[in-house]
Amino acid sequence: MEGQVARFALVLCIAVAASASSQTCDPVKVDDNPWVYVKESLIGCWTSFIREDKAEVHILNLNFAATDSKMFSLEMNNAKPMNLILTSPDTAYGLYNINTDVNIYINNDSTIVLHGNQHHSNVHKQDFPTQDEELVKWATQKFGGVTSFTTIRNLQTVSSTGIKGTKPGFPYCILRNEDAFEKHFMKIKASSLASKYCSTQQQNRGDAAELHIINIPENAITCNVSLRIDTEKTSVFLRGPQGTTWTFLELKHTQFGSNNDILLPTMTHRIQPRFTLNIDNAQDVQRRALDHFKASTFTSYTELEPKESMVLLVLGKKDNPAAISLSVTETVPTPVIAISTNAPHQMPLLMQLYTSPDYRSPLDPNTKVQSDKRIYAEISGHTLGDIFLTIKVISCFVRSTGSCPVQKELPFMPETCSLNSCPNSTRLSFFLDQLQELTSTTWDLECSVKLCYSEKCGDGGRVKRNLEVTQPCLQPQTQQCFDFGLPGVLGIAFGGFLIGVLLIGALWFIKIKTGYPTALDISSTAANLPGCPCSGVKRQPVSTIPSPSENSSANASIGSTQSTPTSSMA
Repeated sequence: MEGQVARFALVLCIAVAASASSQTCDPVKVDDNPWVYVKESLIGCWTSFIREDKAEVHILNLNFAATDSKMFSLEMNNAKPMNLILTSPDTAYGLYNINTDVNIYINNDSTIVLHGNQHHSNVHKQDFPTQDEELVKWATQKFGGVTSFTTIRNLQTVSSTGIKGTKPGFPYCILRNEDAFEKHFMKIKASSLASKYCSTQQQNRGDAAELHIINIPENAITCNVSLRIDTEKTSVFLRGPQGTTWTFLELKHTQFGSNNDILLPTMTHRIQPRFTLNIDNAQDVQRRALDHFKASTFTSYTELEPKESMVLLVLGKKDNPAAISLSVTETVPTPVIAISTNAPHQMPLLMQLYTSPDYRSPLDPNTKVQSDKRIYAEISGHTLGDIFLTIKVISCFVRSTGSCPVQKELPFMPETCSLNSCPNSTRLSFFLDQLQELTSTTWDLECSVKLCYSEKCGDGGRVKRNLEVTQPCLQPQTQQCFDFGLPGVLGIAFGGFLIGVLLIGALWFIKIKTGYPTALDISSTAANLPGCPCSGVKRQPVSTIPSPSENSSANASIGSTQSTPTSSMA
């Protein structure tokens, strides 16, 4: 029984050991890494200089490794007029194919050997310095300036793209570290830096996140590594000697971990390492990466030793059509600047719209919203490992998509949200009432944001979302009919009765105060009252001259009559 238990334990240990060993792999040296391409940042410049005769001045400084074949070709058939200066500290052999407007200059003591089938008179030998700064000064004195200075390691082929080789805004050649592959006027093909590579994952697991491990051994020089990731749903584990700095140019990955400092785009704040790893053994680094991301396999392991202090790494599957910048022979450079934001590529952002403050049912992109309604928005981003970034909205605007685009700033109101409900996101709301007077119905909603970490903020770019807007339906105005009930009718009747009583009382009060007699002549009153039957009798006009027979009586009457007011006046 004890023997069976011992055998079972032995088999279990073997299975565990086999399982553990299957999670790691031994890297081998490869010349063409299927996932990681290394582009070293070498000395160079690029200016707007062009001679009066429309000729450009370009300098190529060629460096070759001891193991390289040191053979290259110059394809300048369609090049613009130029003076091309070649220099190299190594013995190299070149084959040139140029047109009549291209002149090549090499040093009298140059170790570069050129061969060509035509235009031999366009190859000139002269005495000029080989040190970088001194060579730029010599070319400036001889030709009036320098259009470009390019250092290339292990050159295989350089060819002209047939376009102008100037860069506006930079009149003088100031040597600094650069990426030579960004110069669009020429196409460069060079041998990449040799690296070690292996993988435990035979094929991509559909939508599963990829895990890539990059290891720089302890005996390598301390360098600043710029990393551009051209794949989605990627986790990267970065290990390097102390002092190494990793700068992400594009944040398309979901997670990262490193024992070195991390720099995010446009942020001056360094993200300190969360763990230490001084062991550079391949298996130990692989196990630490699997444990850090709680994974069972990894997509690629790359081990490299940079030769320069500035290195650019491009991570992406080379047979992926989307990762066109991975090819060394790519004709159009992949800029770090995004077209829509005019800033480095940032953490991918997503904007969702809602019609209610509960943020439960997002609007479909094709759903139309009325311009008089309040719209709620949520802007969220992908998680950067265990680093928590907050999103701050700076401004928003809408732009119509018609033939005559109209742009309007959109005021917004921040909406409160707890960290538990809004991890790596922010909420806001706005009204579209200012769009009611415009005829366009299709708009692009765009907001500028900042990404903040530990009170340090950097440009987060812009997030855009299309918006279909409709005008509110205006209901025709109808005349309101007042419905009077029985209480209303009785109130109106009583009010009318009261008003009548008050008016009669007012008239009676006026009569008392004015002193008119209480008895009125009915006939005279009726004569002045319209509508009275007595008013129809015409009164005879009274003659103002009395007859002689009436003089005596009239005078007496007049006297008595006139005495009345006199006595009254007295």
